[in-house]
Amino acid sequence: MPAEPLSPQEVEERLATLPGWSLDAGRLTRSYRLGSHFAAAAMVVHVAQVQEELDHHSDLTLGYHTVALAVHTHSAGGAVTEKDVELARRVEDLAAGHGAH
Repeated sequence: MPAEPLSPQEVEERLATLPGWSLDAGRLTRSYRLGSHFAAAAMVVHVAQVQEELDHHSDLTLGYHTVALAVHTHSAGGAVTEKDVELARRVEDLAAGHGAH
């Protein structure tokens, strides 16, 4: 069963619990700054592991000292769903362990 899109109000409610995350072009987005390129690359690998575990994959971009994510659900027509919120929460939890801010 495909994930159901969240209403605009539901998206705003979820974003209120995810500091640093925002809605941009219909996607949940967040950028993190890390202490080095290696630390950023390590975080990307960790995020990829979580994405595999959840079977839900975001657009994930590695920069010099940065990691950026854009999350939405393809099977829900590109809308934001609870799957996206769960992935954002999991990424937020692991980011602190990588020294991301």
